[in-house]
Amino acid sequence: MSETTNAAEVAAPHRYTAALAADIEARWQDFWEAEGTYEAPNPKGDLAGDPTAVARPKKFIMDMFPYPSGAGLHVGHPLGFIATDVYARYQRMTGHNVLHTLGFDAFGLPAEQYAVQTGTHPRVSTEANIVNMRRQLRQLGLGHDPRRSIETIDPAYYKWTQWIFLQIFNSWYDPEADAARPIDTLVAQFEAGTRPTPDGRPWAELSPIERANVLGEYRLAYASDAPVNWCPGLGTVLANEEVTADGRSERGNYPVFKAKLRQWNMRITAYADRLLKDLDQLDWPEAIKLQQRNWIGRSEGARVDFPVGDEKITVFTTRQDTLFGATYMVLAPEHPLIAGADNGTGSIVPDAWPEGTHDVWTGGHATPAEAVAAYRKQAASKSDVERQAEAKEKTGVFTGVYATNPVSGEQVPVFIADYVLMGYGTGAIMAVPAHDTRDFAFARAFELPMRCVVEPSDGRDTDPSTWDDAFASYDAKIVNSSGGTISLDGLGVAEAKAKITEWLAAQGIGEGTVNFRLRDWLFSRQRYWGEPFPIVYDEDGVAHALPESMLPLELPEVEDYSPRTFDADDADTQPETPLSRNEDWVNVELDLGDGVKRYRRETNTMPNWAGSCWYEMRYLDPSNPDKLVDPDVEQYWMGPREGQPHGGVDLYVGGAEHAVLHLLYARFWSKVLFDLGHVSSAEPFHKLYNQGMIQAYVYRDARGIAVPAAEVEEHEGGVFYYEGGKVSRLLGKMGKSLKNAVTPDEICAEYGADTLRLYEMAMGPLDVSRPWDTRAVVGQYRLLQRLWRNVVDEASGEVTVVDTEPDEAALRALHKAIDGVTQDMANLRFNTAIAKVTELNNHLTKTGGPIPRTVAEQLVLLIAPLAPHIAEELWRKLGHTGTVVHADFPVADPAYVVDETVTCVVQIKGKVKARLEVAPSISEADLEATALAEPAVVAALNGAGIRKVIVRAPKLVNIVPA
Repeated sequence: MSETTNAAEVAAPHRYTAALAADIEARWQDFWEAEGTYEAPNPKGDLAGDPTAVARPKKFIMDMFPYPSGAGLHVGHPLGFIATDVYARYQRMTGHNVLHTLGFDAFGLPAEQYAVQTGTHPRVSTEANIVNMRRQLRQLGLGHDPRRSIETIDPAYYKWTQWIFLQIFNSWYDPEADAARPIDTLVAQFEAGTRPTPDGRPWAELSPIERANVLGEYRLAYASDAPVNWCPGLGTVLANEEVTADGRSERGNYPVFKAKLRQWNMRITAYADRLLKDLDQLDWPEAIKLQQRNWIGRSEGARVDFPVGDEKITVFTTRQDTLFGATYMVLAPEHPLIAGADNGTGSIVPDAWPEGTHDVWTGGHATPAEAVAAYRKQAASKSDVERQAEAKEKTGVFTGVYATNPVSGEQVPVFIADYVLMGYGTGAIMAVPAHDTRDFAFARAFELPMRCVVEPSDGRDTDPSTWDDAFASYDAKIVNSSGGTISLDGLGVAEAKAKITEWLAAQGIGEGTVNFRLRDWLFSRQRYWGEPFPIVYDEDGVAHALPESMLPLELPEVEDYSPRTFDADDADTQPETPLSRNEDWVNVELDLGDGVKRYRRETNTMPNWAGSCWYEMRYLDPSNPDKLVDPDVEQYWMGPREGQPHGGVDLYVGGAEHAVLHLLYARFWSKVLFDLGHVSSAEPFHKLYNQGMIQAYVYRDARGIAVPAAEVEEHEGGVFYYEGGKVSRLLGKMGKSLKNAVTPDEICAEYGADTLRLYEMAMGPLDVSRPWDTRAVVGQYRLLQRLWRNVVDEASGEVTVVDTEPDEAALRALHKAIDGVTQDMANLRFNTAIAKVTELNNHLTKTGGPIPRTVAEQLVLLIAPLAPHIAEELWRKLGHTGTVVHADFPVADPAYVVDETVTCVVQIKGKVKARLEVAPSISEADLEATALAEPAVVAALNGAGIRKVIVRAPKLVNIVPA
């Protein structure tokens, strides 16, 4: 603070200053905590409360809960938290029972890496971070119900994460019911013989291992040997979504390789159709819905079998109408028909190249086996994103075998290429190069034939050898597509698809089907700091679920928290988990209902997404020891209702970066729990709102290294210097590593939390990113100072309001503000709400005299959701004993919202000739008559006739002379 400011404070000892703000804010935060001001009552249970509060309409408002970082919060983090707090406060003041709380997503890699570096147990550092973050959040005056806050690392919480895993493990998806059902119902079908076993033997004749393997093909949580993203540098397996487009780990930027490992998976693909369909009834941003639809990737087409000797290659295609144009095939490098000894299924790859093999097909290798092995190793070093990128150079090798095109009977060569993924469709494609861009490029690179089977409509002929690119169109006729008992010639695409699909089914070599891009969710991590799986293996390797009485299965102590990491470029490595080193924990004797036996625990842990898949449910009933959530409590807060057919949280605010991962996984878990009857809501979040990002300028020196933003000086001409050296400036993220972070603590110390809250909400629309500017914060500080002066005398500290009736101008300004702020609050337009409050406050300031009490009180209530501490203080000073938190939000009087008169512009030939003050409700006929009688208009017309009068009541009359 400057000397001038200090002198002013001496002259006005009761002025609103940072020191006074700090005192007010601390006192009211203590009051709210002591009084349980933000406690939301449940209809029953240990959190039951006032029946009149429960009877109110409910609002469940949530933030995406934070990870407790060791760096604490910077001013960009609370943007969404403040917004939901403002909205929750508004809802309380409009008569709602509001549940608003915040927990911590506390398992995660940073704490584990810190533990590896320092030897500090991850729990110790994480809990210390939570304490600091709670302090910072409390300082902001956030109105959370503290009784409901949870931490995912609390065994009492992850007991239920493990319990949910077991519900999923012990379930299967019944296509007839279109829902998950207990696995016992499937076993009953096998036992009764109503569902045959894979090899036709009676269920009773299958060994325990065989039964486990059969059920594993149905369970919604299952372990399997599958291609995974193995990151030696991190020592763990990553989900597809955690791998960058460059084939590297999102965290640490290490190379990622394809490897085959036994991992836990969630069969999310069983829910693909429902995950798609139910999006339509969610109030989410269309951009997020589109991302989920694209990720799920539903496509209708046909499954077609291509014979290869005694084997067959099955493809999925959406263009079965072009089957006659399939001149070669491509398999994913991981396809089981060429993987050979890797999966014990044998291989179709021959010992030698067939006679007449093109040199370009061999990759320079002496045998097909060498070519395939070398190419598969090369492909393993690329991510799925890299493999699907539109590369200029197409790569692949011939496998040495030919398949038979089932419609033309022609022999077509079979290649492997990395642009085909094992995780999509069947891992094999029929290539129609004349009508697919990637197939066309591949065919040109490998001297492969092309056949035009879709008549071009762009003027080119039907000889693909003369084309520069493929002709891909759905609006064309099929040609060159006759053979045997089928002809598609002359048909449109839709008719041809239907006819060939029917023919394939009749021949027993294919069928119409639906395919999805969505893959099952890889659910294992080779980490310490995560939820242990409640699974043990018997001596035959069969997985068994722990009974609920043995939950939670707590993390054991280990001497070394780090997974074994390897040379980042060494793909020929295998994971070694930290839990596997505690042999006393891994190898146990348990009685699972059939006597004490020896078992081995699962040593992987769950991914960091697990705890956030269901936390909204635990907020409802956080200390229930017997149930995930009481059904009546869940029904009250999240059950379906009018406008929310699938139920869910009323408002969920968070970043758009979680469009696919967290949101999709949470939706999947909710649907499983709904199917099994544990909850009434089939969707977790009814309304989703993505807040923007608070950005900051990043300054870098000549070496490209970030320098402290606070120490950069701006010189004339917009040039920036740090310690005498010129630096560049670029708008980007805010963060500790970028040396541009500003903490809430700094702003609160300088101005107070209410000022910070107002500034963050006033910076712009909530869903738009905006740059932070510390110099602009003072504007909101001055608003609060003017508000304070309108109610409190700065010299004496006494209230200055008067018990007189406000004049009409004050009432119009007040009720227009109330009307506008009410609409803005309901629609999360907090920046414009603040503008309207500012306008009202300025109007009252300019009157120069004391403000009528009724106006002052409503002004305080208007700003209460945005700046709750000063609102509480002024509300108390105005003589109220109750908290402003539960006071009624002002209601606008329509009589004062509508202007008494409005200005109507009268134009002749487009030029303004008069302005009239008229009633807002004036009719067009009366307005026209008034305008034509106006002396200035009569003079301007000067006796000329009138050809036309255009009236837009009440604001415009346009006269066109004859």
